[in-house]
Amino acid sequence: MSLSSTTRNGVLALALASTMAIGIGAVRPAVALGETLDDLEAKVEQTNDELTTANDKVAQLQQQIDDNQQRIAEIEAQLPDARAAAAQSIRTQYKMQQGSQGLVELVLSSENFFDFLATIQFLDSVTSYNSDQIQSLVDLTTELSSTQEDLNSQLAQAETERQNAQDALDSAVAAREALQQQMAEEQAAQQAEAEAALQEAAQSEGETFQTESGNTATVEVPESSTSSSSDSESSNNSNSSSENVNWQSDKDSFVAQWGARIDAYLAGSPLAGYGSTFAAAAWDYGIDPRLSPAISAVESSKGLYCAYSHNAWGWGSVSWSSWETAIYAHTAGLASGYGGYLTYSMAQKYCPPNAAAWYSSVAANMAMI
Repeated sequence: MSLSSTTRNGVLALALASTMAIGIGAVRPAVALGETLDDLEAKVEQTNDELTTANDKVAQLQQQIDDNQQRIAEIEAQLPDARAAAAQSIRTQYKMQQGSQGLVELVLSSENFFDFLATIQFLDSVTSYNSDQIQSLVDLTTELSSTQEDLNSQLAQAETERQNAQDALDSAVAAREALQQQMAEEQAAQQAEAEAALQEAAQSEGETFQTESGNTATVEVPESSTSSSSDSESSNNSNSSSENVNWQSDKDSFVAQWGARIDAYLAGSPLAGYGSTFAAAAWDYGIDPRLSPAISAVESSKGLYCAYSHNAWGWGSVSWSSWETAIYAHTAGLASGYGGYLTYSMAQKYCPPNAAAWYSSVAANMAMI
């Protein structure tokens, strides 16, 4: 079978959200097809931020509209007095221009001709000032009204953007919930398949079966699967909490922890001493660190019976020059082609003729690590 190298982050997107019925370990949630849960979580966060920005923009525009409307109201409140003052000055000037009586009174009240001219100029200035004031207020009102129309247009656009952001957020949330539901259903289906496989394997425990490499192996069943249903449930819950792979630690801590456990498991075999290599490769490719060592036990008695050089896993017709190269290649292949975690579906793909026996035996060996 062909092998391909992939990055650790890419592999995480292939891992199915599944917890083994026998407590083999929790998987970092993701799906094989379409967007991952992490993708949708990021989209929900992004669209929520966009909605917040849109809401802020709408609130800002609404405040500008309210302020602008208040200014218009203030100006409109000044217009009646300004118009009245202008009208009074215009009436006074009109009377003066139309009636001789007004001019006579103006002349008689003036001490001299220059005083008369000054009075005439003053009245004309008052009229012009009042007219200019009215025109200024009218122009400002017109400008504010235009501004109001522009703000209303911007508000309408902002409301549309806000609604689009809300729709995008609703869509992202719905997609996330649908994916979570899909993952839960897949997990439940895998749980049921795993339990059925373990029950089937329990019927032939101790018998032999042919592995993918062509060797024979003895059917093994994890201890928890042979317990009563209530005991099994209690055991599963205990195992799944204590045996989960901790991806929150740093690589050095991860390798130190799992390297030591795998070394203890492989002691006395051709693969002895490669625990840290298995653990480092598992970290790099994001797979369960127990999976590759456990498969080697089922397929070749931990590297004792290999059909091809350094091929302890029945991995096609491939040979490698060293155990380290082989371990990394096998780990990469498990990540890219099998999800990196033990599931019954993975067993059906890896060892189709005897999937239940193979799955149960690999699970039993993983539980020993």
